[in-house]
Amino acid sequence: MTITDAYGYPLTLSDTGALKPWRGAVRAFLAHGRATPDLVAETLRLAPDFALCHATHGLFCMLLGRRELVGVAAEDLARARAASAAVGVSPREAAVVDALADWLAGHPSRAAHRLDAALADHPADAFLMKLVHALRFVLGDAAGMRRSLEGVERAFDADHPERGYFLGCRAFALEETGDYALAERLGREAVALAPDDAWGLHAVAHVYDMTARAEEGRAWLETNTAAFSHCNNFRFHVWWHLALMYLERGDISRVLELYDEEIRAERTDDYRDISNAASLLVRLEIEGVNVGGRWDELARLAEARVDDRCNIFADLHYMLSLEGGDRREAADAMIASMGAHAGEETDMGRIAAAAGMPAVLGLEAWARGNYFSAFRYLDRARPQLFRVGGSHAQRDVFERLAIEAALRAGLCLDAERLLRERVTLRGGLDRFAEVRFERAERMRRATRLMQDEALRAIPA
Repeated sequence: MTITDAYGYPLTLSDTGALKPWRGAVRAFLAHGRATPDLVAETLRLAPDFALCHATHGLFCMLLGRRELVGVAAEDLARARAASAAVGVSPREAAVVDALADWLAGHPSRAAHRLDAALADHPADAFLMKLVHALRFVLGDAAGMRRSLEGVERAFDADHPERGYFLGCRAFALEETGDYALAERLGREAVALAPDDAWGLHAVAHVYDMTARAEEGRAWLETNTAAFSHCNNFRFHVWWHLALMYLERGDISRVLELYDEEIRAERTDDYRDISNAASLLVRLEIEGVNVGGRWDELARLAEARVDDRCNIFADLHYMLSLEGGDRREAADAMIASMGAHAGEETDMGRIAAAAGMPAVLGLEAWARGNYFSAFRYLDRARPQLFRVGGSHAQRDVFERLAIEAALRAGLCLDAERLLRERVTLRGGLDRFAEVRFERAERMRRATRLMQDEALRAIPA
């Protein structure tokens, strides 16, 4: 039968009792709630022929970037198509089913375009809004995120029940495209309207990170922990943001405390959790901090993911973990896997060729102390690195490595070039940049002194 959802659009449901858990699943998805998978499962228990929910489960599996879940997603697609044939689906529901098929075929960008087209026809659908936002985030498509949200802004007016979550997504897209002032304002409004909007909360944290306002960022997160305490593993990412604020202050003991007690409170092998941990350890090591044995558990987990080839962002953080834990054989296998991936005619294959391969070679060179090669490879990857996905703040670890490699290789002019580009992008001068600008200037002064004829010894 066809019933109407909370946004006024038709749902094809055989059991009206499934509407409540489906509604709960959508709200939990919007809030990054840990109850999301249980609510999806309950919906399917009550309505096993609900094609939209089967496709949703499949897309959630693909978003997790785990090789073993690709088969699960394929089974979800088969069930969704069988349900579609048996009971029918609306055009909106069909678009989600077809988007899953697109991604399974290796084309998440095509899936995103399909979902955006469905959203344009159903502009008040908060589920579609969030789903395409998540997909474009994985693709590193900040402009696409912003364009998608701007296209449906009128539908999410003051009367829309999910306006707060919409504003949280809007704030993040604005931050990623450099509109920091408006991003901060809308992010704060998002949390005021939806106090559990962890995404909106974290969008404001991104603004503070990018504009080098660590004290404001620290206060914002520490006074709003209730906004992410309900979250799934996304809460670990918000704690990671707080750790970045303390790193900016130079409070290393607090950073390590947050790492041990919050960021790695649960030692999962979810790539997002590993990326939080690995990138923070790299930042600490760049600053000369001995992180002890913390790499070991990350390296063990990363070894099992060498051949996943689902997400280039994940692969690069697995590589950081392998190199940090001195797993040379597994790191070599990761390079080989990335090379094989780069030969595939898929979205991720093209990203692997353009950004993943030079980046992973740069990480290998860094780990071996070959800083000149590390800089050259990482600098080559930089123009396309956004395509691996994630945010500016997350990808900044690779910027830091490239800059530090340039300095250690004696390439002060290249280091200054990257530093200037980084400051322009970020809209603020942070402590990392200040220290490296000073180092580069000292190197240039030393070079001038060595080249000064007047200071050279007079030959006998």
